[in-house]
Amino acid sequence: MNSSMSETLEALQKLIEVVAQLRNPEGGCPWDLAQTPQSLIPYVIEEAYEVVDALRSGDEAAIADELGDLLLQVVLQAQVAQDQQQFDLAIVARNITEKLIRRHPHVFDNLAVESVDEVHQNWEKIKATEALSETKLSDQLRKYARSLPPLVAGMKISKKAAKAGFEWESMDGVWEKFQEELAEFQHALQYESKENQQAELGDLLFTVINLARWADLDPDAALQGTNDRFIQRLVQMEGVVDRPLSEYSLDELEQFWQQAKAKLAKKES
Repeated sequence: MNSSMSETLEALQKLIEVVAQLRNPEGGCPWDLAQTPQSLIPYVIEEAYEVVDALRSGDEAAIADELGDLLLQVVLQAQVAQDQQQFDLAIVARNITEKLIRRHPHVFDNLAVESVDEVHQNWEKIKATEALSETKLSDQLRKYARSLPPLVAGMKISKKAAKAGFEWESMDGVWEKFQEELAEFQHALQYESKENQQAELGDLLFTVINLARWADLDPDAALQGTNDRFIQRLVQMEGVVDRPLSEYSLDELEQFWQQAKAKLAKKES
C-alpha cells in the first residue's frame, strides 16, 4: 500500500471515529444523537447541491470542502443505521464496490467493448437484470419521480418513455403539444381552480422538457444559467443606482436592466 492510500484510509478512519463519538450516548453531541435518517434528508440534499455549485465554480478548495460535507452525510447516515442495528459503512462500501465491478465487465471481466455507447448499453442491460422488481416501465419512472429533483426527473421520464414508444414523429408534434398545453394553461388561469391551474402548469413544463430533449438541451442547466444571468444583471443594476430598486419606476428599472444586459454581453464577447 502506497503512502497516499495509507493517508486516505487513515483520514477516513478518523472521520468514522469522530462521527461515532458524536453519536455516543456517553459524551456525544445532543444534536447528532437526536438525528434520524429522515431528519437528515434536508442536509443530504443541501450538501449535494453545494457540491454541484462548487464544481461549477471550479474552486478547488471549495470543491474539496463541499465534498467533505457530503461525505459526512454518508458516514453519519451509516452510523445512525449502525446504531439502529440495520447496516454499517462497511456494507455501504461493499455494496457499491460489488455493483461497480458487476456493471463494468469490460474492465473486471473479459467483455470487449468498442465505444462509450456500447458501455452504456451494457450498463442498462445489467441494471435491468439487477432490478427484476422494476422491469415495468411505470416502476422505473416512479423511481425517478420519487428520488430526483422534478426537472431532472422529467427529463429522465421523457427519455425512458420515448424509448418505450411514447414519442412524436417529429419536433413539429412537440411544438403542437406545447401550443395545446399553453392554451389549456391560459384557460385554467382564467376559469379553473388552483388545483387545475397547477396541473396544467405541470403539463406545460413537461412539454418544454420534451422540447429540450428533442433539441438535445439540458433544461436543468438552462434554468440554472438563466438564474445566474438574472442575478448577474441585478448586481450590475445595484452597482449604478443610488437608492433601493423598489423606489424606481418600472420604466427606469427596464432601462437599468437593458444597460446591465448589454454590459454583461460585451464582457462575454
